[in-house]
Amino acid sequence: MAVKKSELYSILWEACNKLRGGVEPARYKDYVLVLLFFKYVSDRYKNQPLADFSVPEGASFDDLIAVKGTSDVGERVDIIIQKFLEANKLQGSLPEVSFNNAEELGSGKELVDKVSGLIAVFQNPAIDFKYNRASGDDIIGDAYEYFMMKFAQESGKSKGQFYTPSEVSRTIARLIGIGEIKQEPNKKWTLYDPACGSGSLLIRAADEAPVDENGDTIVSIFGQEKDTSTAGLAKMNLILHQKGTGEICSGNTLQNPKYLDAHGQLRKFDFVVMNPPFSDKSWTDGIKPREDEFKRFDGFADIPPEKNGDYAWFLHVLKSLNSTGKAGIVMPHGILFRGNSEETIRKQILERKYIKAIVSLPANLFFGTGIPACIVIIDKENTDKRKGIFLIDASRGFKKDGNKNRLREQDIERIVQAYTNREDVPGYARFVTYNEIMEDNQGNLNIPRYIQKPDDTLPQNISAHLHGGIPGNDIRSLQKLWNISPALKQAILTYKDKAHDVYSLAIPSVEIEKGV
Repeated sequence: MAVKKSELYSILWEACNKLRGGVEPARYKDYVLVLLFFKYVSDRYKNQPLADFSVPEGASFDDLIAVKGTSDVGERVDIIIQKFLEANKLQGSLPEVSFNNAEELGSGKELVDKVSGLIAVFQNPAIDFKYNRASGDDIIGDAYEYFMMKFAQESGKSKGQFYTPSEVSRTIARLIGIGEIKQEPNKKWTLYDPACGSGSLLIRAADEAPVDENGDTIVSIFGQEKDTSTAGLAKMNLILHQKGTGEICSGNTLQNPKYLDAHGQLRKFDFVVMNPPFSDKSWTDGIKPREDEFKRFDGFADIPPEKNGDYAWFLHVLKSLNSTGKAGIVMPHGILFRGNSEETIRKQILERKYIKAIVSLPANLFFGTGIPACIVIIDKENTDKRKGIFLIDASRGFKKDGNKNRLREQDIERIVQAYTNREDVPGYARFVTYNEIMEDNQGNLNIPRYIQKPDDTLPQNISAHLHGGIPGNDIRSLQKLWNISPALKQAILTYKDKAHDVYSLAIPSVEIEKGV
């Protein structure tokens, strides 16, 4: 019987409760997810000689159960997990935790009880992945994402930057066109995220790509994340989503990009997705932008401001795309209209016609910030034929979820359909020519300049409020009914005050109800 998501989520939170009293809440995820990962791989691959992972003798979850309750359980758990990591060459790939850490888990009986209690939580038959492979694979990955979301909600700005809501990730994946690629004999498609966080955006984009005859995605996955612990979470996340062949590197992408070609320059990718830290104030740490060895700022008349790295990330993406490459990146709205050096860079990007579309998103959508953001779609293919940019104002399509906003399925579908059909929709979507952008608006891409918010306020008739009667606008809103039965309107309505467009009933309402 397949495990229910709600049951798995409650198990994860039960594990968190075992850590209360010593471990900082921000560290719960590290302990719980390392055990979750170890349990999953152990259940799936133990006694499988040709499996993707090796689970050697003395390095399985059953071995954890065997040491539960012993006086040196913390030390033994560390040894067992380390043996597993060494067998699979995963040292340094996962979050750094020690189950023998007295500072976080206490000492003596307190540590024994906490660690043994954690192991006991994961013994729950509901998460025995040996018997839940078909449905369990997706469930375990989704549970990981759920835990990341909950953690981001609870931690606010300190750690929220590494989680992109899955609704946004799925929207980007559909907009960049990765689902339309075809498998080719001599072509291996590539997908890259230079600020991958927990890997959720990478995973959603890869999920959208077609699969080969073995059911594996036809794109190779590459990601880089500055925070070592978060990079480990991303690697676990890929494995839990059956994408363990994907590469995740740890390091500062702007200062030390890991993916280079044979000439020491940035490797080129077919697709890039990215949700970088907004307005990064330390982006120049470790680099001299005017002497950038990767030539990311070459060809532009200026470099991004020292205390705002939005365009530094933008230009890194442009340099990382091949000649037909496509990207979907999340950016704060400021990149669309800010002046000075950013205006100079923006105009030159517009002149090269790299931007294909911009989607304005609702405010308060992302964990860690309440400011509104946008999705910028970049496409280097056929730029010579591009006449303008397709703009979508999706800022009013969402539902409230606690203290955050979330895109609904209908909101995602509306965005995708508008983008795909390229049809102007008053108050929502519009194709804007480069002539209007560059000549009429001097390169300013602020969405309200081009798409006016529809007036959805109810019209008020002061005379009707003061003296009674039915406003003419209300009568005209029933025009479809009057078209069907024009005599009905004449029979039941009469003008009370033509000067102020107010009607009144010509016969008592009870007579109308009787059908007279």
